Amino acid sequence: MKPHEHIAQFGTVNGELRVGNVPLSRLAARVGSTPFFAYDRARLDARIDRLREVLPSRIELSYAMKANPMPAVVQHLARRLDRIDVASGLEMLTALDTTMPPAQVSFAGPGKAPAEIRQAVAAGVIVEVESTTELRRVIAAGEDLGVTPNVAIRVNPDFAVKGSGMRMGGGPQQFGIDAEIVPEVLREFGGSGLNFLGFHVFAGSQNLNAEIIVEAQRRTVDLIVDLAEYLPVELRYVNIGGGFGIPYTERDQPLDLDTVSAGLHDLVAGPIATGIPSDASVVIELGRYLVGESGVYVTKVLDKKVSRGTTYLVVDGGMHHQLAASGNFGQAIRRNYPLAVGNQADAPTADHVTVVGCLCTPLDLLGDNVALPHADIDDLIVIFQAGAYGFTASPTAFLGHPAPAEILA
Repeated sequence: MKPHEHIAQFGTVNGELRVGNVPLSRLAARVGSTPFFAYDRARLDARIDRLREVLPSRIELSYAMKANPMPAVVQHLARRLDRIDVASGLEMLTALDTTMPPAQVSFAGPGKAPAEIRQAVAAGVIVEVESTTELRRVIAAGEDLGVTPNVAIRVNPDFAVKGSGMRMGGGPQQFGIDAEIVPEVLREFGGSGLNFLGFHVFAGSQNLNAEIIVEAQRRTVDLIVDLAEYLPVELRYVNIGGGFGIPYTERDQPLDLDTVSAGLHDLVAGPIATGIPSDASVVIELGRYLVGESGVYVTKVLDKKVSRGTTYLVVDGGMHHQLAASGNFGQAIRRNYPLAVGNQADAPTADHVTVVGCLCTPLDLLGDNVALPHADIDDLIVIFQAGAYGFTASPTAFLGHPAPAEILA
């Protein structure tokens, strides 16, 4: 998608980009300074409404909080979604501060500390165990607290998902218990006083190929139906992951949600109807697809200089706040995120410039040779697709610059 398409989706007021119908300059005044992240509440709601419209009613939606743990965002999504997935004790506390019932909060991720496991067991959230060590720690916590822990097995599938930005299943992984040993694990721990609910399979993230997602979901459901035979109780929880991607560069095409929806309708009418109990929860876990396109990162031009024919805009933000836009968050080939001059959003492009941050490293590159309207000192540079894996996925302590503000508009 091109920058003008992103501008059109947010809209403008008197030539200025708006977020939640509030012009950027007013948002900047509200938070007190740049840089800042702004998230559009209406765009969050529109994405959820679209998913509810096209996905089967049997499918429950879970928010993977790791994508954006800002408390105001989490609070808003908790009122609209069915579940929340967390990956740390702090995220768990954020989820438990919402209206979401603890039994509809799941805790996944390798290397859960014993104290975090105890916290989860005490709260009554679902612990998605990733190893036999974690199972033993859950059992110990339950015995010590005098409660029955809620547990699901995270499974490392025996297949990989092509086209994912990050592969999290298939082959050797730190994520989950290998599918082929899950029956043995359940035989060993099936009578250990745990409330086994079901399985979680998350094979990959940031995938824009709908056909690949459909195939991965089919294979995931088939795998879970096979493994359900080894559960000591009836299957009650099926988390088939997510992996829905968003377009970050002009070369990316948005995910064809209708194709994914059609595949899920077929699954619900077929293997899910025949192999999974009708009262079991069937969950899709989404993070970046829910929040990524709702957010912008806004930073101000501090300096404009020309070096041997290249014009540089030096801004007061950078990779310490928005690491992914710099290309240092897992991109094999660096490509520009969509950028705009936020206070000249309707102006035509006039210059090719390179946008760099304020850090003492050449890695602090936000836009390389990008076409922008004429920009000068104090203009606002906007980076789109900043609603997920922004602030909390960046090295904010590097060089000691202040943390950015965040606002839900």
